[in-house]
Amino acid sequence: MPTDTSADKTAIFTRRESEARSYCRGMPAIFTRAQGSEMFDADGNRYIDFLAGCSSLNYGHNDPDMKAALVEHIQNDGIGHALDMHTEPKAAFLEAFERIILKPRNMDYKVMMTGPTGTNAVESAMKLARKITGRKNIIAFTNGFHGMTMGALAATGNLGKRGGSGMSALDGVTHMPFEGAFGESVDSLSLIEQMLDNPSSGVDAPAAFLIEPVQGEGGLNAASPEFMQGIARIAKKHGALFIVDDIQAGCGRTGTFFSFEEMGIEPDLVPMAKSFGGMGLPFAALLIKPEHDIWKPAEHNGTFRGNTHAFITARIALEKFWADDAFQKELAEKSVMLTTALQQIAEMVPGATLKGRGLMQGVDVGSGTLAGDICARAFEKGLVIETSGAHDEVVKILAPLTTTPALFREGFDILMEATREAMTNTKMAAE
Repeated sequence: MPTDTSADKTAIFTRRESEARSYCRGMPAIFTRAQGSEMFDADGNRYIDFLAGCSSLNYGHNDPDMKAALVEHIQNDGIGHALDMHTEPKAAFLEAFERIILKPRNMDYKVMMTGPTGTNAVESAMKLARKITGRKNIIAFTNGFHGMTMGALAATGNLGKRGGSGMSALDGVTHMPFEGAFGESVDSLSLIEQMLDNPSSGVDAPAAFLIEPVQGEGGLNAASPEFMQGIARIAKKHGALFIVDDIQAGCGRTGTFFSFEEMGIEPDLVPMAKSFGGMGLPFAALLIKPEHDIWKPAEHNGTFRGNTHAFITARIALEKFWADDAFQKELAEKSVMLTTALQQIAEMVPGATLKGRGLMQGVDVGSGTLAGDICARAFEKGLVIETSGAHDEVVKILAPLTTTPALFREGFDILMEATREAMTNTKMAAE
């Protein structure tokens, strides 16, 4: 169990860092190093990481092969920043992405280097859809999260995050119900189609539909293949582009490289980020069907279009984990392990349900207070884990995909103990 003997060391953060900081408030340790699925703080305490930088570290902390390649590149005075000029690291990444990811899946996309964050990839997708169609309206979904810049935030449902904008200029988006958002009795696809087919519904013709196959921040709501196929069909019917946001659910998080590749759909645009860079280095891109790549030079610009250091680690990630199907088979086995463990935890909480798919799963415990208590107790015992959902009611597991079965079991044991204690506390408070 972690100990804290250095609370005064956090004073600088309180004194100088903005009030916008968030994760550190519930996990106030000062972390100093990390390897694989383990993190260590300044007091020598060890933590198992079930958050992985919100799925930015799918391959774990400091993968030795990525680290060695990056260090070699830097020591040899390799290019560190090149705007969008041609570089050997960029060419090597694009060739690996084409050979290992796109061609085996019969996918043909141009790769647009955007600014380094996921929200920039979403912004570029929304801009391009509007440019192509000449329309303004983007249809997004309840509980969706797409980023914190103004366009992506307009497509985000969370009231707290939207409130940070002062609620100004969050327009140009119509929010429709995600699958199951209003209960099993409401057919979201039928409702959406009726709204768009009715010329008096007040919904403008859409430029695009923007959807996450699994809503990470929204509570691990997982869309079925049928729902995704239905949205793709409606988009095509109404002359809109189909944007699949794979920023958090991609790069193996749901069991395949793309979260949608077994759904029988073909998105027009695919924003990518988070683990796209391999080892946590900022790197975002937009995959564009060639016929939609109508940008003029520098029409979507930015000083940091592509991260040259991330090209190195991203390429190693592809070559190491995706050159054959061995890693994907491991993910299938770990997914079953995760589901089994979470079912045991769900059985401890009356009415709790499992959410998500692949290695992007969690337990809806029905209360943000209870979920927060579980995660806080887990952190005290050495497990980094967070909540999600409209009311923070889901205990969410986003462990590195490379986490060993032994570490998974150790983390699950901590989570079980934390849940048991939280439930006992809840029962005592009720009595």
